[in-house]
Amino acid sequence: MDATAFRLLADAVLALHAAFVAFVVLGLVAILVGGALEWRWVRGPRFRALHMAAIGLVVVEAWAGVTCPLTSLEDSLRAAAGEATYSGAFVAHWLGRLLYWQAPPWAFVTAYTIFGTAVAASWWLVRPRPFRSVP
Repeated sequence: MDATAFRLLADAVLALHAAFVAFVVLGLVAILVGGALEWRWVRGPRFRALHMAAIGLVVVEAWAGVTCPLTSLEDSLRAAAGEATYSGAFVAHWLGRLLYWQAPPWAFVTAYTIFGTAVAASWWLVRPRPFRSVP
């Protein structure tokens, strides 16, 4: 593959990463707002389990000191494209600025843990419907 293909793949991974972050953050907002407004879908057990698993993965990675696999994959693809930074691509530049903050590792561990705790609390504030057994 040429550098352009690697760059496009890196941009796609970055977009996937942004979608994951949006799902986690906006999912909690939707759960809290939807609970207050009695939106049925925010109590869906599959949605809630997937949402909890997503933030749980982030928290476990942070506590373990593991770099997000999407970040690692994107970095590898950018290196294969000969890029050290988000120099030319609009999508990569702006999504990268939204996702990648400069702070000490403890700040991220703390932030992810607090957010994960808020998601866990949402299970009691806006109780999901139980899973139904399939006959």
